Amino acid sequence: MSIWAEAGAVIPAIFAGSAWKMREAFYTDGMWVVCFFITLIGGILANQFFKRLPFMDRHLERGIAVATYLMIAAIIFWGVIDRFIFSSQWSGSTTVPPFLFMIMAWFGCSYNVRLRTHLSFSEFRANMKPKGQMAALTLDGVLWFGFCWIAITTSLRFTAYSADNFQLVDGVDNTMKWWFYITVPVAFILMSGRVVGNWLDDWKNYKAGNQIIQTAVIGGEV
Repeated sequence: MSIWAEAGAVIPAIFAGSAWKMREAFYTDGMWVVCFFITLIGGILANQFFKRLPFMDRHLERGIAVATYLMIAAIIFWGVIDRFIFSSQWSGSTTVPPFLFMIMAWFGCSYNVRLRTHLSFSEFRANMKPKGQMAALTLDGVLWFGFCWIAITTSLRFTAYSADNFQLVDGVDNTMKWWFYITVPVAFILMSGRVVGNWLDDWKNYKAGNQIIQTAVIGGEV
């Protein structure tokens, strides 16, 4: 079967609603083709979403990150009290927090891509000519896009695998692992939107002759 035929089988498998069919379709080379377009189109749509809803642009990812962080803290806090005061312990107190941490980490990563707080050698790039700066920022965008593409593809595969095997969160009844795993491709689609938005901002500054390299501040505002 050609890679295009494999790609064509992915969409019907999704709409079939069968975890087994999705797992079979996702673990083919055609899945890379489908996820390339998911990453690209999803990034463009996510960028438009953030542009049209400034409140979400400022608060969506960090709101999710803060909420999950507080949930982790509450679970651990109650787990300590439950263990040492009531001599009991909820079986999910050590298994649920890692899944929440995963959500916090990837949505927080998406927001920090927007803030450009990753290692970018800004001091070195600021001394380059505008064309060199734009080339370096374009390389950043390509690398981040590739990272999103890989993460979306592999996380969707693992999500389908988990759903097909009915994997439950250890120590918790009726809570599936894939409910948490599915947030990973969502976070990376938002991240691809941040990549698109950053590059468009850079291109606009480049064409207008404005300063291209901006100073990044950890925990700053968009």
